[in-house]
Amino acid sequence: MNFYTNTHPYYCGIDLHTRLLYVCIIDNENNILVHEKIDALKIAKLMRGGNFPLAHAYSKEHRSIRDALRRRTHIMRMSAQLKAHVASTVSQYNLPALETRLDLRNSPDREKMRHFFPDEAVQKSMDLNLNIIETMVSELYKIEHYVKTQAQTHCATDLHILKSFPGIGKILALTILYEVGNIKRFPSVQKFASYSRLVKCKAESAGKTHGTQGNKIGNTHLKWAFSEAAVLYLKGNDNAKRYLAKLQKRMSKAKALSALAHKIGRCTYFMLKNQQVFDEERFLNG
Repeated sequence: MNFYTNTHPYYCGIDLHTRLLYVCIIDNENNILVHEKIDALKIAKLMRGGNFPLAHAYSKEHRSIRDALRRRTHIMRMSAQLKAHVASTVSQYNLPALETRLDLRNSPDREKMRHFFPDEAVQKSMDLNLNIIETMVSELYKIEHYVKTQAQTHCATDLHILKSFPGIGKILALTILYEVGNIKRFPSVQKFASYSRLVKCKAESAGKTHGTQGNKIGNTHLKWAFSEAAVLYLKGNDNAKRYLAKLQKRMSKAKALSALAHKIGRCTYFMLKNQQVFDEERFLNG
């Protein structure tokens, strides 16, 4: 973590609220000149002591595109909840199980569910879900197309490099691309892994470990992207499955998947930094 360490004659801490802000100004000798709230004083003292953490200023040009992609993820999860509700309702009324290949994102599969429930009220309730899913699918396609077009305009090379990894498709590549921003802002792969929530910090005191801490520090979107990439990388990939089995000899399956996600994150860092496409032999043997 980077800290603000410049020295000044005066330091100003500002506690910002929705409608008001509170200011505290201290000098270099810790004398309080203006004081309106205790949090503002803490901020000023942190700055004076060189302990005020600096946040990364994300590119203004790409910030709105990143936020649109985050909104797309939120809507996608809402859509998944609606699909799960349809499946649970089928089970609730003891009806025949849905086909394993049934995908409510597809129009023909949604039409199959239009007359599936004998009870009219239940069918009306499910039609509501299906109609909302239909709208979501249409709108999600539009935002995905827009974000992909923008990415191909200003960072097509990075997008191509990310998609060269088996398991990282269009959405995961775009998510990683816009959540990372400029890979050069990470001086080391360790800092990148930490920012991506791929490692846990130990809580230590007097030489003893008391579990972990700071699990919510970092970027949750990158954590999700690399976790998804780990699962998709295993699909139909015998080499990847053998590697996972090797990991499971030393740890549980859940920890092995986390270790694989960590390895994918590290690999992605070097792929973007060195502008190189994926090399599976090097990845599995490294």
